[in-house]
Amino acid sequence: MNEKERILFYVCCYVCIAFAVYLFYHSALLSLASGFLARYVRPFYETYRIRRRMNELSMQFRDLLYSISASIAAGRQMQEAIVEARGNLSVMYDDDAYIMSELSHMTRCIVDNHESDRILLEDFARRSGHEDIRNFVQVYSTCRNMGGDLERIISRASAIITDKMDIEREISTITAQKKLEGRLIALMPPAMLLALNMVSQSYIAPLYSTLSGRLIMTACLAAGVYGVWLMEKISNIEL
Repeated sequence: MNEKERILFYVCCYVCIAFAVYLFYHSALLSLASGFLARYVRPFYETYRIRRRMNELSMQFRDLLYSISASIAAGRQMQEAIVEARGNLSVMYDDDAYIMSELSHMTRCIVDNHESDRILLEDFARRSGHEDIRNFVQVYSTCRNMGGDLERIISRASAIITDKMDIEREISTITAQKKLEGRLIALMPPAMLLALNMVSQSYIAPLYSTLSGRLIMTACLAAGVYGVWLMEKISNIEL
């Protein structure tokens, strides 16, 4: 995250945590202090953002494979296919898209500096950390080093990687509804507690004024947090 995103995250997370703790304990001091737990939430949020960016990059890389395969089949070299891919994908993506930024960088290096396409692709795979990109670059590097039918190998590798991406997208579509249902269910207990606080505070007053009530609220809050964590962990399926 950049500086603006970090500030926005900490502010929103602090407010949400403080509000949730106050809802369960009715303690302003504890609520204000617990808001600093946002620093421990940050790794989970960053993992969520990385997963979303990886999914977005997967879709863009799949379109890149289609373009490269078509160019190689037309008799062009990989360097020419990369340069041509930037023009083809510019119709589909904005200049600030991840794949467009990478293609712009590789095009400049190829046209201006005459750098090796293999080195550029290996650098892209290393920086992205994406498994499918690494697999494709390894196949291409092996083909370049040992020789072979470049068109057939790249087309086959592209087809396999694309099939894997399609399966992952289908799994994501199937689990999306269950994720939404789980998050809605997780929000129901706090929503009910908020409604009771607004409608009938005397009915739930013992939960805030007695030791047993405090223990019950603590157990409920811990169970809710654990349930959300477990639901997210189960629903994140990776091939």
